[in-house]
Amino acid sequence: MTVSEQQMANAIRVLAMDAVQAANSGHPGMPMGMADVATVLYCDYLKFDPADPHWPDRDRLVLSAGHGSMLAYATLHLSGYAKPTMDDIRNFRQLHSPCAGHPENFELAGIEATTGPLGQGLAMAVGMAIAERHLNTIFGDELVDHKSWVIAGDGCLMEGINHEAIGLAGHLQLGRLNVLWDDNRITIDGAVDLSSSEDIAARYRATGWHVVACDGHDFADIRRAIDEALADPRPSLIACRTIIGYGAPNKQGSSKVHGSPLGEDEIAATRSALGWGYAPFEIPADVREAWLERTAGGKNHHLRWQSALATHSQKDEFERRMSGEIETAAAMSGYMAQLVADRPKAATRKSSEMALGPLTDAFPELLGGSADLTGSNNTKTTALKPLNKDDYSGRYIYYGIREFGMAAAMNGMALHGGIIPFGGTFLIFSDYARPAIRLSALQGVRVVYVLTHDSIGQGEDGPTHQPVEHLQSLRMIPNLEVFRPCDAIEVAECWQLALARKQGPSVLALSRQDLEMVRTSADENLSAKGAYRIASARSARRVIIVATGSEVALAVDVAKMLEDRGVGADVVSMPSISRFKAQDFAYRSDILPDDGSLRVSIEAGTTFGWSDVTGSNALHIGIDRFGASAPGKVLMEHFGFSAEKITPQIIARLG
Repeated sequence: MTVSEQQMANAIRVLAMDAVQAANSGHPGMPMGMADVATVLYCDYLKFDPADPHWPDRDRLVLSAGHGSMLAYATLHLSGYAKPTMDDIRNFRQLHSPCAGHPENFELAGIEATTGPLGQGLAMAVGMAIAERHLNTIFGDELVDHKSWVIAGDGCLMEGINHEAIGLAGHLQLGRLNVLWDDNRITIDGAVDLSSSEDIAARYRATGWHVVACDGHDFADIRRAIDEALADPRPSLIACRTIIGYGAPNKQGSSKVHGSPLGEDEIAATRSALGWGYAPFEIPADVREAWLERTAGGKNHHLRWQSALATHSQKDEFERRMSGEIETAAAMSGYMAQLVADRPKAATRKSSEMALGPLTDAFPELLGGSADLTGSNNTKTTALKPLNKDDYSGRYIYYGIREFGMAAAMNGMALHGGIIPFGGTFLIFSDYARPAIRLSALQGVRVVYVLTHDSIGQGEDGPTHQPVEHLQSLRMIPNLEVFRPCDAIEVAECWQLALARKQGPSVLALSRQDLEMVRTSADENLSAKGAYRIASARSARRVIIVATGSEVALAVDVAKMLEDRGVGADVVSMPSISRFKAQDFAYRSDILPDDGSLRVSIEAGTTFGWSDVTGSNALHIGIDRFGASAPGKVLMEHFGFSAEKITPQIIARLG
């Protein structure tokens, strides 16, 4: 007897409600409501091969409504992925189960992005779609020809990032991007009209999207809408009118089924309503076989792709790009030698642009951009022409004033593979991008954030634009490497370290103001260990000064003034606190010996957190208030960042 699509979809529904019930936690309503749409998508449209979940030319499917994670776990299991197993699903939301409360890309192959913070999944899919179009122009349809799909809920479309993401996608005419909107008109609080009355379809059309609607429980109508979307050259929003918790006779269509288990009585009633006479977590053999048969088409696509790759003239370059391997030393050697010879005085944002010159020349996978601050962030080099709707081969994106959207799109590009994205804004505006920066770190993706104007030294724009707490705030994010280099050599070193870091993002915090060259050689990447002694005490050491970025040269001046008074002082440049902490005890003890010396930190930001580096016998020079509007040099002097003001404080502490 032929298994119907309704039975296949019901398999998703029962797995979702059973898993949430077993965990006594979760969101059954969304996967139950979108089960019919997911069945059509997996069986008739999605290009994938469970035997090789990382096949580069697979379609990307992002569950932006990550709370409905059981939709992902059920479809992965039913379509033949090795994991999650049924035991994994039984242990939904339990410790060590890959079936986490929200999908995590590092737990399961087939999960393209870590989602849960609503809206970010859709925004990351925009980045994936950009990556697909860009790589297609380089390697052609034979190697890169796939689509990006999103399953999104009302919350994804309400979040502010949605405005940024769809505006960018519409502007770039990313026609390979299709968003399946679970239009169930229910949020946790109740009906959507409690909080929203906007015309979603009109908003999407206004940003250049194609919009089509369908009955999300009519298999033929779902196909009609998807076919219409695929035929349109614009990105598409497919509004799937669904009933949340579909199949639960007493709770469907209400917020009661959104974020809570159905309960044993309702589950029994649902089984009866669906005609599902099987025990919890039991999928009958004919339904399982139907799923495997209907979703097997991707294997043939994969075989044809493998044949095309084997004879492709750019096979080696394609595989190099997708591997993510990059070795920058050779490309940078001549530039580093020139720095030592010329000793340029430059803002580190300018030094970053200089370092990007040879890097973007040598590595075509580098794709840059800025959130409307290109001339200030210095993120564009002569090698980077614009990427736009008329030419996807470009390597520079004008993101507009969309910091959050930019960061999320870069996450999507990095997750896609074949691209190493970097993007710029002011350090102060990392606040706008922070949720996406956090997801960069959580997902372990290589994204480089070029954050300029990194202190009160940026000057006249005043306290609204002067970061104070931002460096330490970013340093608190696990797996985020925060670099604050002091001169052109350190900038180049930090760029190399950031690009070599495949398993996590990096921040380069860069100055607006010109900085003197402090380093005298570039024979070794001294920044690699996070901190190093840049100047040694001439007299008996009594002070160790630790500084970052623009304050390293100041620390050297303070040390000279102390030495003139017979007080020996080491100066330590610490471009990366986290890297220094990761070094072995012997190295850390050599740089910061426990010899009774007074440790002094100097950084034009909050002093919060510096005692973790210096210990208790310390003096912290920083700024624990908001800045002011004045020229940068005036502000630095006003807030005490001068050798003449710091040296007496050290002498007083020494007694």
